Amino acid sequence: MSDDVNTLGGTTATSAAEEAPTARATGRRNPLRRLVARVGIAGTIAAAVIALLAAIAILAPWIAPYDPLQVDLAATYQPPSAQHLLGTDNSGRDLLSRLIWGARTSLLGPFIVVTVTAVLGTVLALTAAWFGGRVDDLVSRLLDLLFAFPSLLLAIIVIALYDRGLLQASLALAVGFTPYTARVLRSVSLRERMQPYIASGEIQGFSGFGICVRQILPNITPQILTGATINFGSAMIELAAISFLGLGVQPPTADWGLMVSSGQASLVKGFPQQSLYAGLMIVITVAAFSVLGERLGGRKAGGRA
Repeated sequence: MSDDVNTLGGTTATSAAEEAPTARATGRRNPLRRLVARVGIAGTIAAAVIALLAAIAILAPWIAPYDPLQVDLAATYQPPSAQHLLGTDNSGRDLLSRLIWGARTSLLGPFIVVTVTAVLGTVLALTAAWFGGRVDDLVSRLLDLLFAFPSLLLAIIVIALYDRGLLQASLALAVGFTPYTARVLRSVSLRERMQPYIASGEIQGFSGFGICVRQILPNITPQILTGATINFGSAMIELAAISFLGLGVQPPTADWGLMVSSGQASLVKGFPQQSLYAGLMIVITVAAFSVLGERLGGRKAGGRA
């Protein structure tokens, strides 16, 4: 009996020893597994598409087969071939190369928009939530004022007053997007402001700035990231519209929105490739960011956040 007990005990100890590394490895994978479980298969595919597009934009100088600005009037409207996989445009420029390089400006503009929007919205939300009272009322009235200006109209006005370009359009759109983000974050920050740990920090003598940065901000970061992901798609559509109108990125720069606009004349002539390919890239990118943002937010319908 004693031998049996020892054998059993040894087996149990051995099993525990063998399972411990597995448990630790599983624990290390848990955050990633939880994230994948949260966004689901669709969200994971969307994240992979976004990562691929970002890689294409970063590696454009090395993977583009041709100079996107290289004009060859003897090779206009070439069909897809071994030399030009997606054909050429009305100036003989390689469409694949322009799509690859166009990823840079097409992703950079929305990135500027969501970054500036997140910073402005977070600052306004934390300020309103922490001070409350008249400060909260003042911030709320400022947001109401910004709501009166459609972001696209605001961008067009800024461009008319200053100059055409990606940066001007992106900054103007960021101001127009800010009230949507700030209102959501203000609500979340107000809820955090009422938590016991905030009062505890004040009793211990921590400054309001320190509590906001070290305590409240980390707790609202998921909402910030979710809102930025959803806003990215909206920003890309509006920037593409601005480029389509000729007010954003200027020719001959490779940009998806500008390619859609430049391809109109070719479309009438029966060569829809340029507009079709560029429009398809915009649709794929916006869909990927929208799906990922909705999955991160745990909802089925998108919108500015």
